[in-house]
Amino acid sequence: MTHRLSATPRLGLGGVALLLVLTGPVLPAAASPADTARTPTATTVEEQRLDRAAPQEILGRSGFDALAPRFERALRGSDAYAQAERTVTRHASALWRRAVDRAQGRGPATGDLSRGDDRPLYWARLALSRELRAWTPRFALADEQRQALHTALETSSRGQDDIRFPGHRVKRVLVTGFDPFTLDRDTRIGNPSGASALALDGTLVRTAEGPARIETVVFPVRWADFAEGTVERALARQLPHLDLFTTVSQGRQGRFDVERTNGAWRGGFPDNENAASTGTVPVADPGSQPQWTTTTLPYRQLTEAETGRFPVYDNTEVTEIPAGGTQPVTRPDGPTPGSASRAGGGGDYLSNEIAYRATLLRDRLGLPKLPGGHLHTPVLQFGAENTNPQTGTVTDPGFERNRADIVSQVRELVKTAVGKTG
Repeated sequence: MTHRLSATPRLGLGGVALLLVLTGPVLPAAASPADTARTPTATTVEEQRLDRAAPQEILGRSGFDALAPRFERALRGSDAYAQAERTVTRHASALWRRAVDRAQGRGPATGDLSRGDDRPLYWARLALSRELRAWTPRFALADEQRQALHTALETSSRGQDDIRFPGHRVKRVLVTGFDPFTLDRDTRIGNPSGASALALDGTLVRTAEGPARIETVVFPVRWADFAEGTVERALARQLPHLDLFTTVSQGRQGRFDVERTNGAWRGGFPDNENAASTGTVPVADPGSQPQWTTTTLPYRQLTEAETGRFPVYDNTEVTEIPAGGTQPVTRPDGPTPGSASRAGGGGDYLSNEIAYRATLLRDRLGLPKLPGGHLHTPVLQFGAENTNPQTGTVTDPGFERNRADIVSQVRELVKTAVGKTG
């Protein structure tokens, strides 16, 4: 059965020179300087949440609480920047591999938290980041060098340095996920897109068009990182060699959505650093920036296929300011000519922005036929008796079942999509 939206709720949260242009740092457009400013503190807003009860329990019950102390000891033994850089990259890469292996059933399952949980990776990364921020080296370390170490920690622990595809007889698929978010509302929250990334990384799926290898990466929920080009740097070298890509994030309750249209607008909802940004999505070469980009995923087949328990919708709704108009208007069937974006199908948060950036990059690289777009998963919900963040537990059978079902359906949707691209 084909599911198509006619009126859906807005998501509240929910060549070398060319590559240099596409992936270079950019400045926020149509946003005040304070919008993406980071307050200089000893620790970041995200790191400050580490000491709350739920993150500590998640780390302890997964065995990931042992990683930061090991990292701190290794850092203390660094006598030069090059050694520190190797230490950071090694520990960050090991964190990613450990999270992937745990999710896919390899190695010992330390702790009693389920293997498929994405939250230990998130909180352990922050624990390593906090140790790096607090570290006093025994040698001179410029601010730029310390920032480079933090960048290495981020990219290596997110799988961005771990993308390995086999030969030409296997289709190549790239899937992206996100960190948990809205953690001040509930620090127990996980993100099924991140869990899907861990479950799918490096896996092989069989399709009617032959085998396909899936590689994955995870992105932060931070406006500033997106403005600085983190998506383009991770994807620009990969897209020309892919057979399909899809960005994935958590969306609406009880449903999947294939987002037909992505908009060039930031709506300002606070990110994981409690920073806000409102205005046009900041990209390189803004003079050629379109207001809208479009999915090239096989959305009809995805909505019609039996892929799992949740319905899959072809979401065509957008919010625009019509040409010559001044007020936003919601359109059920996509944007009208000459309109200005105020929300894509995926809303006006980072879900929409990663889809916009990835599909804009596809188009700027001259890959109009490359299948790619955005998939929204259902919200990952706790069990009916475990909804209170103050009194609830960090996991329950309903939570585990919901996550497993969502991850399984993401796998089937990706398999279906790549099977329709021969």
